[in-house]
Amino acid sequence: MKLGLNDSLKWSLFISVVTLILSIIFTVVSTSILAGVSWAIGMIVVFIIIIIGVFFDMLGLAAASANEKPFHSMASERLNGAKQAIKIVRNADKFSNFCNDVIGDISGIVSGTATAIVVIQLVYSFGETENSNLYTILSVLFTSIVAALTVGGKAVGKTIAINNSTKIILYVGKFFSFLEKNFNMTIYNGNKKMKRKAGGKNGAK
Repeated sequence: MKLGLNDSLKWSLFISVVTLILSIIFTVVSTSILAGVSWAIGMIVVFIIIIIGVFFDMLGLAAASANEKPFHSMASERLNGAKQAIKIVRNADKFSNFCNDVIGDISGIVSGTATAIVVIQLVYSFGETENSNLYTILSVLFTSIVAALTVGGKAVGKTIAINNSTKIILYVGKFFSFLEKNFNMTIYNGNKKMKRKAGGKNGAK
């Protein structure tokens, strides 16, 4: 129990630091890009941020939904990425935490900040200020659109993740395998074992 608590605390500290660093990077990059473009290009940047959040949310749920058993059969056939997929499933808690809570939440926060910048740019293009009624109207409109796209996109992503979890995690496993072979980057080194149910919607389709 104590060992598990220590591991959890170490992971919490690590992921907090990673979140801080990534938040700074996301915010600085997005703000720098938005500072030199029109409001229309700015909205495209916002949509890209939303897509990133939806994509990683889908990956996190796929890892949590996937079953380890199919990947053992693939690994026995030496299918590329199968061994890495097993490690992802065994570490589904950490993988989904990173994808859903770190990247997903950061994307949500940054997209909100970016939307505010876009609205200000649009208002200024009409010769108005932040104290105008136009700013209030556009702020509510654009924020509502971003929220609707984020929620709707994640709803679609969750459906895809649950019904295609094995396929999705195998693709991620292949990507991890590529990193290991070409850049000597090993994502998971541990031999953590996790009992997983044999049932569930996770067959490759």
